[in-house]
Amino acid sequence: MNSRELLKKFPIISEQINKPKLQVILEILERLIMAKIPGDVVELGCYKGTTSLFLQRLLKLTDKKLYLYDSFEGLPEKTSFDMSTAGEQFKPGELSVSKKMLAYEFKKANLDLPFIKKAWFKDLTPADMPKNICFGFLDGDFFDSISDSLKLCWPLVSNNGVLVVDDFSNEALPGASRACHSFFNQRSDYKFNTSAGLGIYIKK
Repeated sequence: MNSRELLKKFPIISEQINKPKLQVILEILERLIMAKIPGDVVELGCYKGTTSLFLQRLLKLTDKKLYLYDSFEGLPEKTSFDMSTAGEQFKPGELSVSKKMLAYEFKKANLDLPFIKKAWFKDLTPADMPKNICFGFLDGDFFDSISDSLKLCWPLVSNNGVLVVDDFSNEALPGASRACHSFFNQRSDYKFNTSAGLGIYIKK
């Protein structure tokens, strides 16, 4: 089943992502699979698991594994880079979902349980990650979370692999794009584009 068929057949189970974003995410991963880009798939910040479930469905007939990471304690503290009058609803502890609830969504969907790690992103090390990454979805919302995700994941991304950053064009969460600009400012090993409000970074 391809990405468009998956989106028609299965529901979106949370309000934190919409169909246009999911379509972009799944189509990118689909192209990477077809191009035989080596590495596994990671998602940092998975909440209830809407994106996670769709990623696992797309990976079902491949040898790639899905790795999920979340604090399961909701949002951390903001920094000055995250401040926006449009984002006052995003407070510490918001968007908290238990690891058990995420695992239950996979069971309910009759999908194999992926690797799930409970941790703040700043505490993750390369030992917690797959050896190579072909695709990653980074949904940390805030500056520090995205910065930590990029520092951890980018060195592991295969050539022509992709990291997609959520909320890149979201004025309520300005820390996401600021973290990307800060991380990639002195680098030349990437190509960049945007689609559906997502920041898309392709490893050269």
